Amino acid sequence: MDTALRPAVPPLPAVVRLPDAPTDAAQEFVTRMRAAAPDFASAAGAETAVVREVVPPARHRRSRCRVVLRFRGGDESDLTFLGPVSRPSAAPERAFDLQIQTWLANGLGTEGGWLVPDDEASDGVAVDVTAWSATTRSAG
Repeated sequence: MDTALRPAVPPLPAVVRLPDAPTDAAQEFVTRMRAAAPDFASAAGAETAVVREVVPPARHRRSRCRVVLRFRGGDESDLTFLGPVSRPSAAPERAFDLQIQTWLANGLGTEGGWLVPDDEASDGVAVDVTAWSATTRSAG
C-alpha cells in the first residue's frame, strides 16, 4: 500500500471585492482625451486622428495634447494643443477636448495670436486653446 504523503493544498482565498476607489483625475483626463480622437477627426474633416501624447494639467504645468490627423489622400497634420494649468474646468464648454474640437472645426490654420512657440511640438509651434477661447469670448 502506497502511503506517500501528499502536500496539503491550502483552500482558495475568498473572492475579495476591492472598494470603489476614487478614480485618478489625471488618468481620467488622459482617457477622455484619447477617447476624443474620432471627434477630433470629425471636427477637422479628417479621416482619422490619433492622440499621440496627453499630459494632464497640474498646478505647475499646462495640459497638453498632441494630435495627428490623417486626411483623404494621405496628408497628415501634427498639432500640439496647450490647455490650462491646474484642474480642467468643470464647465463642459470649457473642457480641453471640446476646445480642441471647436478650434479644429473652425479650421484656424497657422496664423493667430494663440499660436505659441513650443520646443516639444513637431513644428515648434503649439495652439494655445485657452488664449484662443479667451479671444473668441471677448470678441463675441
